[in-house]
Amino acid sequence: MQVVCLDLEGVLVPEIWIEFSRRTGIVEFSRTTRDEPDYDRLMRFRLDLLARHRLKLSDIQRVIEGMGPMPGAREFLDDLRARYQVFVLSDTFYEFAEPLMRQLGWPTLLCHRLEVDAEGVVRDYRLRMPEQKRAAVQALKGLNFRVIAAGDSYNDTGMLMAADAGFFIHPPESIVRQFPQFAVTRSYAELRAAIDSAARALPA
Repeated sequence: MQVVCLDLEGVLVPEIWIEFSRRTGIVEFSRTTRDEPDYDRLMRFRLDLLARHRLKLSDIQRVIEGMGPMPGAREFLDDLRARYQVFVLSDTFYEFAEPLMRQLGWPTLLCHRLEVDAEGVVRDYRLRMPEQKRAAVQALKGLNFRVIAAGDSYNDTGMLMAADAGFFIHPPESIVRQFPQFAVTRSYAELRAAIDSAARALPA
């Protein structure tokens, strides 16, 4: 059997931290996993920024409530789910994701959690497990699934390497140059075609 694993931010929904940066006017929040391959360093940077600017979880959630999926993302995801089992593997947090998952029709999401104090201040983050995207793909393969994966950032490359077939969708050129082994797609139509082609080539 075949399953599809997709990243969330930059693939199905806009980058949450970029939108938060735009809404707050704090440029530093626009730094994402497209720019920083070390996820812990990136999150420590974000937590420090939140503390310095006295921003709480509710401030981030307010921005997310006003966001929506990328144009065509819901239709793309609905089409995939009609033909494959689909998992969304993300390095976002459940405390962020609910409004976006609702708009995407509640796909299965595996991500992380934040540690928030009684006053709503984000104190830390808690990984579900290290390298959870790669580990999830390996676990699915251990259950005798063939896995096709797609993402756009540094933190997706472990998932793509572990999958039976991996694709980028509209990644930055810096990442394309570093990981030329992954075919690049620039639209949902291209990614759908690449997934279908890989599915036909893989054992059922």
